Amino acid sequence: MQNRENVEFTTTDGIILRGWLFPAARRGAAIIITPGFNMTKEMIVAEVAEYFHAAGFTVLSYDPRTIGASDGLPRNEPHPARNMEDYHDALTFLKSHPLVDPRRIAFWGYSFSGMVALCAAALDKRVRAVVAVAPLTVWEFSKWAKVLSKAMKDRESRQAGNQPVYVPMLTEAGENPAGFGSDFNDEDVYNMITRATEIEPNFVSQTTLSSYYHIAAFQPFGMMPFVSPTPVMVVTPERDVISPVELQQNKIYDVFREPKRHLLVKDKGHMNVLSGQDSTSTLDAQIAFLREVMVE
Repeated sequence: MQNRENVEFTTTDGIILRGWLFPAARRGAAIIITPGFNMTKEMIVAEVAEYFHAAGFTVLSYDPRTIGASDGLPRNEPHPARNMEDYHDALTFLKSHPLVDPRRIAFWGYSFSGMVALCAAALDKRVRAVVAVAPLTVWEFSKWAKVLSKAMKDRESRQAGNQPVYVPMLTEAGENPAGFGSDFNDEDVYNMITRATEIEPNFVSQTTLSSYYHIAAFQPFGMMPFVSPTPVMVVTPERDVISPVELQQNKIYDVFREPKRHLLVKDKGHMNVLSGQDSTSTLDAQIAFLREVMVE
């Protein structure tokens, strides 16, 4: 286990976010990491944080608001617009650390948070670089009208003092109840969620119904042209069926101006792009990019 500290910081709207800080041996560049949709920092990205730290970076990895160890109500309500703002507040927190060069901080995100990190970089030019691994490209959901109608009823109920409606991330059939995303069965996501529920005490395999209201309101592709001129790297799994390869190329990467880099990871899917012994080459490529663009 790498050396790490438990830390917390307060967002501009008063929410305490908690995570891990991996301090480097000497002052230099830093990376801010958040996990995928409704996931905690212990899931998938923990090893990434340790690997980047071993490469000499100071790393901050935290649970998104309402999830895991972080505060926020209602619990387990992914909110991409507020998650984007939280990246900005995380940068404000991290830039004051004595081991961090405030001009050399990068955003890093995976899947859902990959797109959130890109949008955060579009609005915050304090950030030096951004890396998006398998950024989510499918933000519509097939049951749009039905879900939003139920979400409005849920808002009425919550305003009357009732608890929010919760839905599972995936049904036993491997389908998202809102029709959000696709081809989860092809990547064995349901079994991954089941295993995580058993071994990760802070993970909850359901979200509020209103999460999809917030997702519907989030329009990330309109922000992609504003990511540049911040250096950006997109890491695309060759066999990604949850966020199709061609969409990562056409709707995200091709929009950016230089400096940019696109890494196509052979024989990997959305859920395993960062796992396995062969993942080190993928992480090493990201480290090389960050060192290049965050040079003093």
